[in-house]
Amino acid sequence: MKRLFSALCGALAMVALVFSASATWAQTKGKIYYMVPTLLDEFQTESVSALTKFLGDVGYETVTLNADNKTDLQQSQMNDVINLKPSAIILAAVDFNALVPSIEKARAAGIPVMIFDRQITTTPSDFTSVAGTVEIGYVAAGEIERLLKEKNGSVKGKVLQVLGDPADPYTLDIQKGFEEKMKAFPDVQIISLPAMQWEASNAGTIVADQLVANPDIDLIFVHAAHLAVAAVASLEAKGKKPGDILLVSSNGAPVGLDLIRKGWEQVEVEQPLYAQAAAIAMFADKVVNKQEIKPGTYDVLGLESIVTIEPWGANIKIPGAAITKDNVDEARFWGNLKAPTDPVKPVE
Repeated sequence: MKRLFSALCGALAMVALVFSASATWAQTKGKIYYMVPTLLDEFQTESVSALTKFLGDVGYETVTLNADNKTDLQQSQMNDVINLKPSAIILAAVDFNALVPSIEKARAAGIPVMIFDRQITTTPSDFTSVAGTVEIGYVAAGEIERLLKEKNGSVKGKVLQVLGDPADPYTLDIQKGFEEKMKAFPDVQIISLPAMQWEASNAGTIVADQLVANPDIDLIFVHAAHLAVAAVASLEAKGKKPGDILLVSSNGAPVGLDLIRKGWEQVEVEQPLYAQAAAIAMFADKVVNKQEIKPGTYDVLGLESIVTIEPWGANIKIPGAAITKDNVDEARFWGNLKAPTDPVKPVE
């Protein structure tokens, strides 16, 4: 009798497991593949977590393939995924131009392609979610205006701007927005130099050299937090203390937030990773079902974001925000690695 009871329990457990699996399958709208360029930095690893969470909220299973920063590998991965015929593909391209044929091949096979973070404008896609990079430059300019006025009594002084790689539209857009706003302040001299390949060591060398050539630099503006780390190392090597030379960065990575807490950095302008991922999920049903995406203003995790219809397709641009010592610990900033827990809802 005991053996029979155990067998019956086992059978019931198996039925429950099958029912549970069937229920889970029934709730899944399909698989969406995320082609991530690399997993070597927190932005990319956190993008995987955020997209998986938000797409799960709206009923999709996410499968991530890492290209290890290799263009040929990502091209091969795209070919393999196209053969699997998923509900959609999310692409953050290793190389903007080299992946264009893969995008076109996927769409020709009826598979929608959504572009995440690394905007591609040379061929149509089905939806693009990006940070407002020119707007990041605007926000940085406003904060730098404030800092220079606090330090010098008016908006004047010398600013060293350290870009990322000049082949990357991300850094060029930030430069465009920043310099556009700073034209209103002729007493501010801006020295702009690129850290080729986004290499932190290149940024460190630029800062060290410029501290010799221009010892009266008031503020350093770097276009990524990992470049700020190298800038601080060069400042320390010159005997500088936190606050001697003001420091502003963009993208909102954990290392940038730590530099704010330590007093080395005054402002980090965040690239809104969580909102960019949430927008992909919010519009996923529209993309998968090939429904019209209407232009206009949408609330994405509390950020007023703009959808426009561009030659390359529907495009949502999401603004960043300034992080300072007063708000650095707020969970909404991705650099604190605390993704929002509230579920997102599809756009109807």
